[in-house]
Amino acid sequence: MKKLCLTLISFFFVLNCFAQEPVQSQEDATIAETDIIAEEDCTAVEPLMINPEAYHLELRNDTLVVVCDPDLTMPKHIVIRSNDRENIYRKMFNDQTDDLMEDHPAEDIYNKIWTSERVNPYQIPIDSIPDSTIINVSNFVMPVPGYITSKFGPRKYRMHFGTDIKLQIGDSIRCAFDGQVRIVDYEPKGYGHYVVVRHDNGLETVYAHMTRPLCEVNDRVFAGDIIGLGGNTGRSTGPHLHFEIRYLGNAINTELLINYDTKQMKDSTYTITKKQTFYHQKQIQAQKSAKYVTIRQGDSLSVIARRNGTTVSRLCQLNGIKPTSTIRAGRKLRVR
Repeated sequence: MKKLCLTLISFFFVLNCFAQEPVQSQEDATIAETDIIAEEDCTAVEPLMINPEAYHLELRNDTLVVVCDPDLTMPKHIVIRSNDRENIYRKMFNDQTDDLMEDHPAEDIYNKIWTSERVNPYQIPIDSIPDSTIINVSNFVMPVPGYITSKFGPRKYRMHFGTDIKLQIGDSIRCAFDGQVRIVDYEPKGYGHYVVVRHDNGLETVYAHMTRPLCEVNDRVFAGDIIGLGGNTGRSTGPHLHFEIRYLGNAINTELLINYDTKQMKDSTYTITKKQTFYHQKQIQAQKSAKYVTIRQGDSLSVIARRNGTTVSRLCQLNGIKPTSTIRAGRKLRVR
């Protein structure tokens, strides 16, 4: 077990370890609203500012437990420093009596719906969303520093609702804005290991294909917090982060907000409008009405066009091919 060094950095919210009733000195102390932050440098550690004989530490699986004297008061922040890489991550332990467990971010906008079962449980049509909604995006942190490998928009047979960003397996994935974790789940044929965060500004973000999440449902998180490790799980062809921004369940092209060259927001605010923000609704409707056929042995473009009541030029336009292109049996061809 690697040696962990602790230093207390703030006393501006002193929390009691135990309730007021008499408690035995060896009961576990629950540290409410405590930050555990990873730092690489362990060479300069301030001495502990409380009596070291009043407590001791125990590492139980992935939980660091402080066992302390019932009369001891604890600070809000504790820093853990390790010489290793970022293998200890910033996390806030939620007190079950905390208001955050009852009052979720932007709950009025979301009609007090808070569920960890679906990415979009709201089913709110675009037409019912208020136009010209201004969102504060000033405290944005880029989840990973990589480049775009696949853009938002229609793919051959489906809509790609996120932006794929290159990373290496095990890279840190950071939360984009302040908020609260709504979903931590696994989809073997979809997102893989993924996290959904509801943010204070009213947006929700999705982080998919993780090796593993490093947060739990209802955790309070802040912009820049590490919430998972990069991976290649689920329906993925290589290590990347599938990153989505949504409003009331409806996906937004992240490139409308983010400059991927500078890794910053294009502005401190973003105005959601039905026409510009959700321009892709026409593409979605076109995909829903699309029809594909399987090419048969001996088929030609003219035969397929005649059989499906269309033209060769239309087939070429829909499939991005030329009249002279070779078509192979068994492959799909869009005819509408």
